[in-house]
Amino acid sequence: MPTHSETKALPYSARQMYDLVADVARYPEFLPWNAAARIRSRTPIPGVPGGEVMEADLVISFKVFRERFGSRVTLLPDRMRIETEYLDGPFRHMKSHWHFRDRAEGGCEVEFFVDFEFRNAILQGIIGVVFNDAMQRIVRAFERRAAQLYGPAQP
Repeated sequence: MPTHSETKALPYSARQMYDLVADVARYPEFLPWNAAARIRSRTPIPGVPGGEVMEADLVISFKVFRERFGSRVTLLPDRMRIETEYLDGPFRHMKSHWHFRDRAEGGCEVEFFVDFEFRNAILQGIIGVVFNDAMQRIVRAFERRAAQLYGPAQP
């Protein structure tokens, strides 16, 4: 069961980074191995301003493997938190979360955590070898996307 946890200081606001990560439909434009995204449904969370539960499908393409998986994405803008739970597809289990906090000195702190396991032992073995590198590439892709959308980091 590979897990990856990372916390980074970035020169963007917590709101900017939250909005970028919450925009699941645009993931294929910039995330490695993400071939397609489809939003199945969006349901507001009563009593949570701007909060919603989104069900989405992502298609992951890696070498000869191409798999679709469904997830439930809980958007909690009042807490600057995004939580993802596995619904269906090639995993035994998968959950992740993002948490964004503005920093007094400017920019924000981004915390990312993911824990998953594939059902397919071959795919799990392949991903196990490159897992940390793959997760770091995904986090870097969000950083590059932030620079495209919000401008490069200032020294």
